[in-house]
Amino acid sequence: MKNLLNMLKRNKTPLIVLGVIIMVLLIIKLVLVDIVYIGHQYEKNRIITPWGEKIKSANLSVDYTIEQALSDIDSLGLNTLNVPVQIDIPSLTASTMSINAESEKKAVRLIKRLKYKGINVILEPYPYIQNGEKYETDLKPDNINQWFWNWKQVVLAELIRDVAKPNKVYALCIGSNFDQFEDQCGYWTDVADFVRAGYQGKVTYRTNWWYTAEWNAGQNLAYDTYITKLNNPLLGKVDFISVAAYFELTDQETNTVDNLVSSIYKTRIFDRNQNIYDELKQLSAKWNKPVFFGELGFPKRDGAAVHPWNPLPSEIINNQEQANCFLAYQQVFEKETWHLGFSVFAVGKDDENKNYYPSEQSKQAIKRWYAEYQHTGIQ
Repeated sequence: MKNLLNMLKRNKTPLIVLGVIIMVLLIIKLVLVDIVYIGHQYEKNRIITPWGEKIKSANLSVDYTIEQALSDIDSLGLNTLNVPVQIDIPSLTASTMSINAESEKKAVRLIKRLKYKGINVILEPYPYIQNGEKYETDLKPDNINQWFWNWKQVVLAELIRDVAKPNKVYALCIGSNFDQFEDQCGYWTDVADFVRAGYQGKVTYRTNWWYTAEWNAGQNLAYDTYITKLNNPLLGKVDFISVAAYFELTDQETNTVDNLVSSIYKTRIFDRNQNIYDELKQLSAKWNKPVFFGELGFPKRDGAAVHPWNPLPSEIINNQEQANCFLAYQQVFEKETWHLGFSVFAVGKDDENKNYYPSEQSKQAIKRWYAEYQHTGIQ
């Protein structure tokens, strides 16, 4: 032993090599422990039901804070989070756009923490039009060819390269609620093919809600809008079809859960008698793709089920009406094999202006959705 120590003292190279070996072994151990931990967290957060694995997600408001987002994951029992990256678009007719650098950096910081918690990520390029004053549903570019080139090369290519691929993002939403030019099928299928070529995760597109009326089926613009959506070949290119589910259900300011459930099968507003359940099921069957509620939100107000897309349908706060809406959707869709799950709109920031942020009653309702399967597997 003395001879060995003397030799090491005379020749320090073996000591250096030994130190490097020990350091490498420690790093490998830490990486393996990290991988095992992340894998354990992922398994813990999987929701596997008798009807398949489900996504239980929430959308982040664009001004979210990381700490609030992490807190909301726990309070709602989520296994996925829809993370936006702000895309600055100067006007409703603009064909140019840019990724907001600070928004992208914040998204990456959050995604790294979500990965460590075993939470999947749906990455969304979020159109932020005219400093957030305008809605993407009204966007109508003056040069459609230029817009799509920029959407692919300026937005999606960078997000895939800098965010989605290095962080192994679960899914990428390639567009959302572009009502004015969603029917540009050739352009959109080209976008889907472009994304597939450079990204191995799941791909989705979010289409906006619609309405039909039984008394005017096949004879009005609303019905034509649904048929156009139903036949859009873009939906055959995605892994799952996302729908922003702001369907108008009733003409009553307040409703029981049972009333809302029956309205999903036969809407009462304007006596339309729209069968939302059946139309969503047809959408899934047409393309053999599961349907996912990419946005499911209701304002904490009277009238939440009348115009769910309106953040302020009434001045009267009603936390239970919001919760009843979530409970009704749960009853109708939770056990459907063709239904993939939902994403609550919207969390990550809670103040007096966040009318969609879930009330305490809504949080309890959302947490119970798939709860008997989460963490413990199929019961």
